[in-house]
Amino acid sequence: MKDEGGDFGTKIKIGVCVMQKKVKCGSEANSGPMRQILDRLQKFGEFEIIEFMDKTIIDDPIESWPICDCLIAFHSSGYPLEKAKAYAALRKPFLVNELEPQHLLHDRRKVYEQLQRYGVHVPRYVLVNREVPYQELDYFVEQEDFVEVHGNRFWKPFVEKPVDGDDHRIMIYYPSSAGGGMKELFRKVGNRSSEFHPDVRRVRREGSYIYEEFMPTGGTDVKVYTVGTEYAHAEARKSPVVDGVVMRNPDGKEVRYPVLLTPTEKQMARDVCIAFRQAVCGFDLLRCEGRSYVCDVNGWSFVKNSHKYYDDTACVLRKMFLDAKAPHLSTTIPPTLPWKVTEQVQPSEGLTRQGSGIIGTFGQSEELRCVIAIVRHGDRTPKQKVKLKVTEEKLLNLMLKYNGGRPRAETKLKSAVQLQDLLDATRMLVPRNRPGRESDSEAEDFAHEEKLLQVKAVLEEKGHFSGIYRKVQLKPLKWVKVTSNDEGEEERPVEALMVLKYGGVLTHAGRKQAEELGRYFRNNMYPGEGTGLLRLHSTYRHDLKIYSSDEGRVQMSAAAFAKGLLDLEGELTPILVSLVSKDSSMLDGLDNASIEMEEAKGMLHDIITSVAKTVQNNGSSELPWMVDGAGLPSNASELLPKLVQLTKKVTEQVRLLASDEKRTEEYEVIPPYDQARALGKTNIDVDRIAAGLPCGSEGFLLMHARWRKLETDLYHERKERYDITQIPDVYDSCKYDLLHNAHLNLEGLDELFKVAQLLADGVIPNEYGINPEQKLKIGSKIARRLLGKILIDLRNTREEAISVAELKSNRDQDSTSKKAEKEDTEYQSKLYIKNDDMRRTSTSDISMDQDDDDDKETKYRLDPEYANVKTPERHVRTRLYFTSESHIHSVMNVLRYCNLDESLLGEDSLVCHNGLERLHKTKELDYMSYIVLRMFENTAVKLEDPKRFRIDMTFSRGADLSPLEKNDSEAASLHQEHTLPIMGPERLQEVGSYLTLDKMEEMFHPFAMPAEDFPPPSTPAGFSGYFTKSVLERLHLHFMHYVALYSDALETFLYLL
Repeated sequence: MKDEGGDFGTKIKIGVCVMQKKVKCGSEANSGPMRQILDRLQKFGEFEIIEFMDKTIIDDPIESWPICDCLIAFHSSGYPLEKAKAYAALRKPFLVNELEPQHLLHDRRKVYEQLQRYGVHVPRYVLVNREVPYQELDYFVEQEDFVEVHGNRFWKPFVEKPVDGDDHRIMIYYPSSAGGGMKELFRKVGNRSSEFHPDVRRVRREGSYIYEEFMPTGGTDVKVYTVGTEYAHAEARKSPVVDGVVMRNPDGKEVRYPVLLTPTEKQMARDVCIAFRQAVCGFDLLRCEGRSYVCDVNGWSFVKNSHKYYDDTACVLRKMFLDAKAPHLSTTIPPTLPWKVTEQVQPSEGLTRQGSGIIGTFGQSEELRCVIAIVRHGDRTPKQKVKLKVTEEKLLNLMLKYNGGRPRAETKLKSAVQLQDLLDATRMLVPRNRPGRESDSEAEDFAHEEKLLQVKAVLEEKGHFSGIYRKVQLKPLKWVKVTSNDEGEEERPVEALMVLKYGGVLTHAGRKQAEELGRYFRNNMYPGEGTGLLRLHSTYRHDLKIYSSDEGRVQMSAAAFAKGLLDLEGELTPILVSLVSKDSSMLDGLDNASIEMEEAKGMLHDIITSVAKTVQNNGSSELPWMVDGAGLPSNASELLPKLVQLTKKVTEQVRLLASDEKRTEEYEVIPPYDQARALGKTNIDVDRIAAGLPCGSEGFLLMHARWRKLETDLYHERKERYDITQIPDVYDSCKYDLLHNAHLNLEGLDELFKVAQLLADGVIPNEYGINPEQKLKIGSKIARRLLGKILIDLRNTREEAISVAELKSNRDQDSTSKKAEKEDTEYQSKLYIKNDDMRRTSTSDISMDQDDDDDKETKYRLDPEYANVKTPERHVRTRLYFTSESHIHSVMNVLRYCNLDESLLGEDSLVCHNGLERLHKTKELDYMSYIVLRMFENTAVKLEDPKRFRIDMTFSRGADLSPLEKNDSEAASLHQEHTLPIMGPERLQEVGSYLTLDKMEEMFHPFAMPAEDFPPPSTPAGFSGYFTKSVLERLHLHFMHYVALYSDALETFLYLL
């Protein structure tokens, strides 16, 4: 191989024993990765590349195959792997990828076993092995929302994979609470990589499968490519589980961007190489809740369309070959690469460096860093509740069936199986009278029958069940002792309270509103061109997290908004499961302020029902929002009788319509599941409207029950007492029927709406406190956790921006002196797992990326060395919090009244005087109302200057009610679509004002939950791995600890931010 002088006499022969399609793919101008790398290896002048032709590989005996020193060989379709193994045994060349372990890659069971053997994390999984198709297995159980294998239960969503590694039809099954259905993943066909099947709910049984926990990754997959044990390149792409649309560049290639790996992930890459003895190897990485998992190993794989990667790979393979055949030369690095480096053209950036856009520009040096939005859900059906006492044995037995036979235990029914059982029992009881109550009057029996009929109608509504919008509670009230089978005594319930909650479903209008608002945010909340956000997001410089409360309408609003924001396609269920995290502790509930709210409602009742409205000044006559009961009409007590009278008038008309509705005793089979109805219909049901029926799935029976309950609850005739808490519900029903059921022409509905609106505009804001001090107290209790999370978002964004700026400054200063050194070692500097990296990993994994319970948010950081992006350091954090009306009011009240706290006396409100006036006149924060906080960084001022970071605050009143108040052509058009437009944002600050982040922190601090008080993350029962757990991001001191540890490693540090 070499002469006596030490120079090469004979080149090292590298055999390429692969099918030709793997070498000669791509056009001449931009040929495939294999060709790119082989050409570079040849240009070193140390190697002779010998390519085995397909005919040679398939037809010729191995003895006649070319002899080589090193061999590249890997399996593909039609490849004779056994023959290649025999050749390797005969000639004993150095193997880049060993041949024997390649058999493992064709069986997913063996892949997972091998990964676990080497300590590599894989998703939690179980095996279902069948010897023949459709074989019944006693250890396999399938129920509506889970499968159980050998006692191991996997709740939906879960993943189903064929054990055959060459079968790429992978299924994801979704829970009924998210709408159900299945998504099929497959190898890309055109621009599709998956399809959603809403009707498929049962798993496959024709073969053997792996069932594994679904990993919510924020809609992103990571592909890792190793070249030896000390080099790993990672690229992120849009996951096929989101909408199945493949993002492609103008050349038709799938859009992927290089991202940084953590030290732990680098160790995983090394372990994968060693476990399968494949130096060049690709595998799939899932990042979920602060941990990383390998879910597939592909074997020989190269990155596409990255010239720098090709350079690196050629250099690493050169060292590998020389180590094996000429070790004395392997450390010699060429001073310059012996081929022309082709620089790729950098695409133009979508986001320009401009100011806030909405409230004025602050100069070209100001950049957007963070967008935080608190958003109310979209248009919904009225929320309903039915209560009735039941003594029927069928219903009592049903309660015992689902509470474990405990006579005093409450039962909750939400699943399709449970609700079907209840429906079957109810059908048998209607219209029969209940037994055991001979003393009841006929009127009481009739009322009971009506309620049972209502329960039956609700359960039959829409032709399918979904716990996302209805549930039943059965609470035992009375018990008796009876003789048991063993002649002992046992308790049996004889009466129970049934509570059916239904309604509150996102309507077709609500889904449309949410999608349109998402598109509006994409085009307007991020300065620059409308496509700027999509560009930023696709290049992993947009850190997006979406949170939702537990309510179905809120979850679906969040999913529809995400669809519009990110320009996604398809149904909402996969988007919901992939992108929306549920955090009920932060975005649900009023328990923390229930006492104060009851007190406020009591005071409000006294003010409204008094003959003359009592106004307490609180010391500021010129500020109308400072008085008790601000916003209430002065003639509120006179409006109440009118409200009752008009409600009765509308109820009577609906009763007549309901009496004509045919009551059928024919128990028809439940129609096929209709996913569009479950998640808020996308279109108006024109046929129903043309037939004179109510919009949606509500029949006249349920519509009458809705209005009858309002009439009964609004005014108690015997006690002669008004229930003012029903005013918002009357207003809600008026608004719904005016928008969706105007074609029914209910006389007096317009007038009722106007009266209810006058009262509701005063009642609703005052339910959260009748004066600013009480509003602040209630608001801070309801939104305390959310306010704390917002502060964490802002602080982390600031610390990240400062650290990046410091590192960039240091890098610029050192760039000149290190330029020569960088040119010599550039190809080694990428993602080598060097000794110092390994030492850091062993001592720092706990705090860095695997076991830190304080930070479960998945992060993706663009790799600046490999990204074909002009501004790789540019980064924007977006946090979207979808919630209900209570949290919108609460956050707004803290924003405008925080200066009234004792610790902040003398401070001005965060909201300017004009903003306070606008809020006072706004009254209602309707569907899709929102509050937006955006943080900008002024890069022209010093890092320590408080004016480095500015907060911009805007809000929207949400749905515009003017079409309900007008009779012009625009209103008529919106009536036809049943959809109200969303109002644009309004300023909460004066133009040109400057609210610093420091001031925002100071004003928020007394009302926000401290970071250390955030409870540990928890997973909702029965939904392991479904929603991202409650999150606590790193705070300043915690963050700076990491800076000290990792300041010498830019790529590692950027990942931690």
